Parts: sequence; C-alpha cells; structure tokens
Amino acid sequence: MNATATPDAPRTIELCGVPIHVVTEAQCVEQVLRALEHERGGWVVTPNLDHLRRLAREEEFRELCARADLRVADGMPLLWAARLQGTPLPERVAGSNLIWSVSAAAAAHGRSLYLLGGDEGAAEGAAKELTRRYPTLRIAGLHRPPLGFEKNAEEMQRIVDELERTRPDIVLVALGSPKQERLIDALRGRFPHIWWLGIGISFSFVAGMVKRAPPWLQRLGLEWVHRLAQEPRRLFRRYLVDGLPFAARLLVSSAWKGLVRPRA
Repeated sequence: MNATATPDAPRTIELCGVPIHVVTEAQCVEQVLRALEHERGGWVVTPNLDHLRRLAREEEFRELCARADLRVADGMPLLWAARLQGTPLPERVAGSNLIWSVSAAAAAHGRSLYLLGGDEGAAEGAAKELTRRYPTLRIAGLHRPPLGFEKNAEEMQRIVDELERTRPDIVLVALGSPKQERLIDALRGRFPHIWWLGIGISFSFVAGMVKRAPPWLQRLGLEWVHRLAQEPRRLFRRYLVDGLPFAARLLVSSAWKGLVRPRA
C-alpha cells in the first residue's frame, strides 16, 4: 500500500513488503538540509538488492531499518522491480553518490561531516578528496573503530565521546551492513540533531582505493559484475549464490503484480 506524502515523509511504495521512499537524490539531500535547519536529525538507509533480500527474510533487520526516516533505492534491480509492478521510482539513490551530493550541500550550507568507519586509511583519503573538491566543507572528525568495537563498552563510549566533542551535523557511517545500521540505531537517540547515513564501502570509492564501475555499467545495472571482478572471493556468494536467484524471483513477482494491479 502506498503511503501518503507529507513534507517530512515522502510517499512510499513497497518492494517485498519494504516501504521505499519515492524521492530523487536531490530531494533526499534537500530533506536532510531542511530538517537540519529546524534542528532535527534523522537517518537515511540505502537498500540495495542484498539489503532487500535480507529485509524480506530477517525480521530483526526489517524492524531495524523501519526506524529510518528515509529508505531510498540503491540498485537498478529495485528500480526495475518497482516499474514492473506499476509503482515506478524516479531514480537510483546510491550511497556512493550521496556521499558526494551530501558533502557538496554541507559545504554550501555550512554544515559539518563526521566520517566513521571504513577500511584502513579510507576515511582519511575520503576527507582529503572531499575537501579538495569542496574547499569550504568542514570535516568535524573521523574515526575508524577496531574490529569488535560493538562488543566493547569502552570503544562504544569513545565514539559517543568523539561525537559529543565534535558535534557534527551529519555522520557518514561506513561499516558495512548490518553493523552500520545497528550502530546508528544505538546512537541516534543520544544525538537527536544529527543526520546519519550508512554508506558501506563509499569512503574507499572516494579515496580511490576501490574503483567504481564505469557509468555505463551502472546504468545497465551491472555494477555488481565490476565489484565481483575486484573481490571475487568475498562477493561470490552475495552476488551469484544469493543475489541472482533473488533478483529473478523479485522481477518475476513484480511483473505479476503489475499484471494484476488495478488500473486507475
């Protein structure tokens, strides 16, 4: 069922029972800035095909992401499925693109970013590249917590202390899913004026440590092939064993929904 849009809650469609907001990348960034102007924080999640598969099957993860303020489609298969079922989305809103547009908007409006997570050296490299691209951007700080930090009370407190000290407007969390979502959910109540974005591997993209697929592959929905070629051992199961069968089922079921969908 489609939800009714309001200024602070755009309309949603459902994919596999998961509400996805019908927004463009520019509208997503605009909502973040508008909320910050009113001293309201929030949380953006960017479900891709793998996230959607887990959201459909894992109740804990689904309930976790349901608490986010914006859920935007990061993945061409989600756009194809939405179109097939007769509820099209305007465009892909990828975390790896949002890191650029959010940074540009933050620089233009005097907002600060905090970079949390990433591979070794990725946050530093991303901060350097972002400030080179946007000279007025304020990086409030960055921190790469050690492995297993989420089970260590001292390490968790260190993150809290850092955020209290630096008081950023926006925190970009690059810890992979579902670790980044769980951390955001645990911390956002302590910092109600901060916007949180889980962005996966994006620090490494910005820093040039991992190369993104060419735009034409992205448009064709084949960015995963490029990623698989770079990290076959880590991504083989996600993309080929789990991802392709789920994508096929998603598109077939979406096409069926489109066929039986009542026409206005």
